[in-house]
Amino acid sequence: MKTEIIKLLKKEGKLSEETINEIQDVNIHDFSKIVQEIGEKETGNIKASEISKNLNTKYIGKKLYVYNEVNSTNTVAKFLSKNGVENGSVIISEKQTEARGRSGKVWESPLGGVWLSIILTPDVDHSRLPLITLSTGVAVAKTLEKIGIENPEIKWPNDIIINDKKVCGILTEAVAKFNTIENVIIGVGIDANLNMSEFPEKLQEGTTTLEKELGRKSDVNLLIRIFLEEFEKISELFNHEGYEEILKEWRKRSYTIGKIVEVQKPYNKFYDAYVVGIGKEGALVVEKIDGSLEKVISGECKIKK
Repeated sequence: MKTEIIKLLKKEGKLSEETINEIQDVNIHDFSKIVQEIGEKETGNIKASEISKNLNTKYIGKKLYVYNEVNSTNTVAKFLSKNGVENGSVIISEKQTEARGRSGKVWESPLGGVWLSIILTPDVDHSRLPLITLSTGVAVAKTLEKIGIENPEIKWPNDIIINDKKVCGILTEAVAKFNTIENVIIGVGIDANLNMSEFPEKLQEGTTTLEKELGRKSDVNLLIRIFLEEFEKISELFNHEGYEEILKEWRKRSYTIGKIVEVQKPYNKFYDAYVVGIGKEGALVVEKIDGSLEKVISGECKIKK
């Protein structure tokens, strides 16, 4: 985290090479105010003022930090969460150079997308964390429905699919201390107005953008505002233990239930199974070849054609 925050400060002209060498032993958290100030400046495409205008939320997005470029919005969010920023604060960046996904996957997030992280301080047990990811997926799907996307689907546990192609990924990370969750960081990346020709061919096969699906560019500021409103609604449902309602909304949009999948578990263990449904704690319920049922809590599930 320290290296990434130093890179941000250097890129914004807040630190020189000489200064960086001098502060190696300094507590990086002493620079939290500067990091916040950088995020309060205007950027090119994403405008905090446009997002905040008519934003109908009580706490989600009431404080926005928008950056031109960061390694990862989740990293900045983690850093700020340790330095007193308020519950519901949102970190957004025009670009990410080292965005992270599940299983440590890293990729670049270019201009034209929506790359953001939300800081939450929920009173939640570790066992409920998967439901936060599923809740976020519902919020994204509802957002896309509102801007004209027909039938967005949710691939367990963290991808949004349009016409069999991925348009959004979600990464939920807990900030814990002494086995107690202090904050939860929810990272969301939506391929809004990206140029698909700039993607590697391998990614083009399974990826789409909102611009391609809608036939027009999306207003990213409006898109973010709608998402923050939908996220707060589902977050309030979560806070009041409306888990079954969340799961009901998720099941309605499931891309995974009813399909044959290859379950990839830790330590390179693989098996094929039929997806029966999803459990109340957010685990995928699959039927194995021998007819036994199993709950998949972690790992990857690859849809088999």
